[in-house]
Amino acid sequence: MLPMRKIGDPVLREKCKDVQEIDAGVRRLIRDMEETMIAAGGRGLAASQVGVLKNLFVYDSGHGIRCVINPEIVEAEGEEKSEEGCLSIPGVVVNVNRAKRIKVKCKTHTGYSIVMEPGGFLSRVFQHEYDHLNGVLIIDRCDAEERRRAFALLEEIDMAKKSLIS
Repeated sequence: MLPMRKIGDPVLREKCKDVQEIDAGVRRLIRDMEETMIAAGGRGLAASQVGVLKNLFVYDSGHGIRCVINPEIVEAEGEEKSEEGCLSIPGVVVNVNRAKRIKVKCKTHTGYSIVMEPGGFLSRVFQHEYDHLNGVLIIDRCDAEERRRAFALLEEIDMAKKSLIS
C-alpha cells in the first residue's frame, strides 16, 4: 500500500507528466494504486495522490478496477452539481459542478489507445481524477462559501486529532 498525500502537500498541485512507456515499474505502480484505493475505500485514485507525477489513474467501475493512462477529455456536455469527497481531503464533502457526459481519449494498462464515453457517476469520477492529474482539487471547483466551510471543517478535524494526541 502506498502513502496517501493529503491537502497541503505540494505534489497535489503539480501537473503530471505523460507516461512514455508502460513498463514493469508502471505496472507495479498500477497494482499498488489499486491496493491503496481499495484499502482507502475510494472509487478513484490518481498517481499524484500517492506522490507520483505520472499521468494515470485507477478507478472502480463497479465491474472491477481499471486504469486510465494519459487521459485527455476531448468533449464534455451538460452540467450537474453534486457532492464529492476526496481521499486527499478526508472528512470534507463539497458541491462540485461537473459535465454530465464526457469523451476521453486514453491508453489502457496494456498500451491500447481507446476512446471512452463515461456517463453519470463514472463521468464524475473521471473528471475528479483528471483534475488531480492537473493539480486541481475539489475545493478549487466549489464556490467561496463551500470552500470556507471546507477549510473550517479541516481545521476542526486537525484540532480534534491534536487533542487526541496530547
